[in-house]
Amino acid sequence: MYARWVLTALLVWPVIAALIVLFVPARLAKYVSLAVSLVEFAISVPLWWTFEPSTGMQFIVSQPWIQSWGIHYTVGLDGISLFMVLLTTLLMPLSILGSWSYITKREGGFYSLLLVLTTGMIGVFVALDLFLFYVMWEVMLIPMYFIIGIWGGENRLYAAIKFFIYTFLGSLLMLVAIIVLYLHAGRVTGQYSFSYMHLLGQVGLLGSGAWWLFGAFFLAFAIKVPMFPLHTWLPDAHVEAPTAGSVILAGILLKMGTYGFLRFAVPFFPTVALDPTVQLVIVALSLIGIIYGGLVAMVQPDFKKLIAYSSVAHLGFVMLGIWALTLQSVQGALLIMINHGISTGALFFLAGMMYERRHSRLIDAYGGIARVVPLFAAILTLVSLSSIALPGTNGFVGEFLVLLGSFRTYPIATALATTGVIVAAAYLLNALQRVIFNPLTQDENKKLTDLTPRELIVLAPLLACILWVGIYPKPFLRRMEPSARQFIELVKPGSTQNQP
Repeated sequence: MYARWVLTALLVWPVIAALIVLFVPARLAKYVSLAVSLVEFAISVPLWWTFEPSTGMQFIVSQPWIQSWGIHYTVGLDGISLFMVLLTTLLMPLSILGSWSYITKREGGFYSLLLVLTTGMIGVFVALDLFLFYVMWEVMLIPMYFIIGIWGGENRLYAAIKFFIYTFLGSLLMLVAIIVLYLHAGRVTGQYSFSYMHLLGQVGLLGSGAWWLFGAFFLAFAIKVPMFPLHTWLPDAHVEAPTAGSVILAGILLKMGTYGFLRFAVPFFPTVALDPTVQLVIVALSLIGIIYGGLVAMVQPDFKKLIAYSSVAHLGFVMLGIWALTLQSVQGALLIMINHGISTGALFFLAGMMYERRHSRLIDAYGGIARVVPLFAAILTLVSLSSIALPGTNGFVGEFLVLLGSFRTYPIATALATTGVIVAAAYLLNALQRVIFNPLTQDENKKLTDLTPRELIVLAPLLACILWVGIYPKPFLRRMEPSARQFIELVKPGSTQNQP
């Protein structure tokens, strides 16, 4: 019974609750929205135990929606989308609880938008009908635009409009590609349907048109990743967004781009994806993102902007792992997607907590605060070490698997990518020293207060995940392995037979 309604409940419950939150008294909005998000998380948790590692979709529900157009409400879950759904339901209550201290105006609107955003994000990960997928992709865009534009920093309107234009432009081209696929499959088979499996089986007959359609999907997903040079919206959006917006952007929204490559762009157009020129371009852009993102992060005076550019580098490893098409590299890419959401989400929470106390994001505004706020300094150190892939933390497992698996396919590119690990250590450890270990010279910093119980509750689940994945990643790898193998087989049949 649980399997039949769980995904629909995860999609419908936040929208219904968003309407309730919008109309309750403002002083109660944060409590109601937290309760709603905790219920959402509770609904999703049994997925971890009931999910059976296999190559097929599970928890599938399919109902006619607009039958005359071949549109169905079809949702399902596999070892790729499972972790994205769980990560979404984990980060949302933490983001709501973390917003209590600084969202003091239009609280009902803010928390309602976060709940609607939850539906959009989960919908993207579970949709098995391309029309439904596109609807959810756009549903996700609108709440984030308002969250940045209304509750963001001084340049919030510029950042929100830039975020909207970049994402919407890519979305329109993807919509055109989806319609072309729909019409092509209908002419070939006589059945017009937006079903993922139906369209997946007909793409091979497109011929040279596949290049244009792959380009449309590529642009939409590359903007969302974001890949160099389509990344320029990201630092502005991260810096101007409120803390919850930054956490959701880094933790979930960026993964929609890499998820789109795994679910749609590469399986739909394997011939194009494996073309030597396309491989060269993708791997080169991934390497540029890894190294360039790290080097630019190294010179940032703003701590939030430093974290934003680090995301460009981390997602470059994901793209390298996807295109290497080995079991280790694909599993590593999936782990980095999860780990980046955990570690970078925690970094943005910590940056927001610093800003609430000091009202400055500049690294030079701090120094020596480990003596004043030792608990904050200890947690910031642990999270930073996980972000630079220290063995024993979550970041190490994913990056090690990507480098191990990618070396078999792109040895030179992988050797160059390892320099990104060194650059990451350089920019984060340098920032860490300047923030918490340098001499305590500014009087304002001597009055800082350490983490509150509410802030510790926000950070504790993320710290637990950092250590869990770093020490014992087997449960994650076991659940994602069949889906990773199936992805590789779809793109390059027979290539996993000799892979361990």
